[in-house]
Amino acid sequence: MRGATSAKWVAGAVIVAMAATACSTSKDEAGSKAGGNITVVLGEPQHGLIGQNTAESEGAEVLNALFVGLVEYDNKTNEPKLAVAESIETTDSKVWTVKLKDGYTFHNGEKVDAQSFVRAWNWGANQDNAAEGLPFFDKIEGSEELAPGKDKKPTATELKGLKVVDEKTFTVTLKAPFSQFKTMLGYNAFYPLPKAFEADPKKFGEAPIGNGAFQMDGAWEHNKQIKIKRYDKFGGEKAKLEGVTFKIYDNLDTAYNDLRADTIQIVDKLPISAMATVSQEFGDRYLYKPESGVGYVGLPLKTNPEAFGKVEIRKAISMAIDRDAITKTIFNGTRKPADDFISPIVPGYRKGALGEVGTYNPTKAKELFTQAGGIPGNKIELGYNADGGHKEWIEAVANQLKANLGLEVTAKPFAKFGDMLTDLGDQKYKGAFRMAWSMDYPAAENYLRPIFSKIAIDHGSNYGAYESAEFEALMDQADKTANEAEALKLYQQADDVIIKDLPYIPVFTYMSSSAYSKSVKNVEIDAQGRMDLAKVELN
Repeated sequence: MRGATSAKWVAGAVIVAMAATACSTSKDEAGSKAGGNITVVLGEPQHGLIGQNTAESEGAEVLNALFVGLVEYDNKTNEPKLAVAESIETTDSKVWTVKLKDGYTFHNGEKVDAQSFVRAWNWGANQDNAAEGLPFFDKIEGSEELAPGKDKKPTATELKGLKVVDEKTFTVTLKAPFSQFKTMLGYNAFYPLPKAFEADPKKFGEAPIGNGAFQMDGAWEHNKQIKIKRYDKFGGEKAKLEGVTFKIYDNLDTAYNDLRADTIQIVDKLPISAMATVSQEFGDRYLYKPESGVGYVGLPLKTNPEAFGKVEIRKAISMAIDRDAITKTIFNGTRKPADDFISPIVPGYRKGALGEVGTYNPTKAKELFTQAGGIPGNKIELGYNADGGHKEWIEAVANQLKANLGLEVTAKPFAKFGDMLTDLGDQKYKGAFRMAWSMDYPAAENYLRPIFSKIAIDHGSNYGAYESAEFEALMDQADKTANEAEALKLYQQADDVIIKDLPYIPVFTYMSSSAYSKSVKNVEIDAQGRMDLAKVELN
């Protein structure tokens, strides 16, 4: 995914003067207490709202309310559990048979069938559609015919590995065994799409027709709001609320003040200014728990090799960053210093894996920096998106690099997260950049391949354009290993390659810091940092 997702790339949020949606209660059809409307925070999504083309946190937040996949993840344990799928079975981790439950329909009444998944995956896998989620289909047989690479044309329109058996059954044949395949299937790239999508994908992205607990209530009002309403024919557990407005902010402090005034009811991305007092102010309505996100300083290896091409320079930058100081003084202890590329909440994480390069040592950092010849002109930019509450920690990193390396660092704000992703994707921006990754699905593999693989350069989230044959070989070997423990060891070896090469610099891991007003209850945030809006009720 291109974006904290996912997972995805973690953004933050944005401004807009608009009338707040009132928090109002009404009786539902059964006469129960369920009902009412609330407003929650959002940043402007990068692309149209299509699961196969959404790789950032804001679009994923909305899609999570509009769609449901074959599996979903438990909010507490992160374990995958069947959702639209009745069963997902394999005997060899290569050929998988998926059977669907009855009762799921799209919001236009069309039945969710096997073809609706095959349709969506074929579209996402075709490079002509330039979908951010394309790399997720690379494991399926025939993917190279739909995505032959830059300057080549696809020679097929359908993945050979997908076969519709009957209305409720389809099979997936992978190029090689992949034990994590079932776990992947809750990610938004694998959501189904209705027939209506084919008529005009761009128009669909402005007002998507999903299969989830909520449906669109009008089209997306860019930079202002996205309104959704309960879908009463939803095949799963019905939403309690009648409707939700995603109010789009470009300033998290504004969103937080609106929360305190109860003009919005949930903020799942708190501004740094709130960190010192939010627990006292909100009490049990302040949610604080480990989240899947890892925050980095990204380095554009391909577009600026003069500055960042030497691994010694990258290590010097990493060792010049005081992670403890940033997490304690900037985030008030609401982040943890990163010590691995893999999140502590998924199997495969190793405490202290970064070793020396993750340890603050300004003296050694300066020695490395000097011995490597420094950076031409002795100056760099450090980009960040201003809509996500990142100014303070990015400026702190800039000051540490100035103090410890003698490097002139300019913090460069991008107005919106999507703007920065677009410039990075187009390889227009040559500065270092703030980035974060939130998992698409709970697996160590998801912290490696989508961000650092070769295929993710043109079709995915490898914004640094990092390449390593050693990394690719270990990832391929791990994917093919059916034994879960052995596969995990290989993913860790691939992780070691990344630690050695340091294409990105992990700085902190996220803790979920969210708060909600007295007007609502049953608020849960999943490990991907998304609100579980179907469970929320009014008080």
